[in-house]
Amino acid sequence: MESHAGLAATPRALPYYVAFSQLLGLIAVATTGAWLGLYRGGIAWQGVLQFNVHPLCMVIGLIFLQGDALLVYRVFRNETKRTTKVLHGLLHVFAFIIALVGLVAVFDYHRKKGYADLYSLHSWCGILAFVLYLVQWLVGFGFFLFPGASFSLRSRYRPQHIFFGATIFLLAVGTALLGLKEALLFKLGAKYSTFEPEGVLANMLGLLLVGFGVTVLYILTRADWKRPPQAEEQALSMDFKTLTEGDSPSSQ
Repeated sequence: MESHAGLAATPRALPYYVAFSQLLGLIAVATTGAWLGLYRGGIAWQGVLQFNVHPLCMVIGLIFLQGDALLVYRVFRNETKRTTKVLHGLLHVFAFIIALVGLVAVFDYHRKKGYADLYSLHSWCGILAFVLYLVQWLVGFGFFLFPGASFSLRSRYRPQHIFFGATIFLLAVGTALLGLKEALLFKLGAKYSTFEPEGVLANMLGLLLVGFGVTVLYILTRADWKRPPQAEEQALSMDFKTLTEGDSPSSQ
């Protein structure tokens, strides 16, 4: 695909993969709502329906919006780096707030019902994912959005930030699958093996979540689809290189 003067070319297949990821993500969110509406009575903050706030918020926040935040640097290839950083950070903020609502909902529901907390593998993985997500955002803000961080520190931390971002996203998808299985076994029990309609729909939801996660990770790991550095980023990189070699940028 040809680019305009001064603009980075967009790989031909990239928009199709991004569109496919969004289709999978939106269908997964809609399927979550359909599952909760058809088989779990809907959503409310009071009563037995309060629990249903939890899965919906987690799918929207820690999976769909987190996945979109990871894709920002692939989709917005010609905007300024600062603009892209702000959008990346804001999507993560929205994802965190929505996930926090889902977390409060489930703990409040358990408290009202007198149920035990944090005994299952799903809950352990969920708390781990949420805490790591918060730490990742705070550290990322300190390195990439806070003006005091040096260019050298950002360069050294960037690979770790990318790795842990993808890892936390994978952990969120896996935790959602554990939660789906747990919810189905609690309600359906032995009937789960008889292809109950709710079980089939929830299994389809699980496949959609896996498909979304795999597609996002594929886009992220394609080296030739990375956002190319812009002129001001290349200048900063050149200046940093000459400084570390003992020369002055102005001497070049």
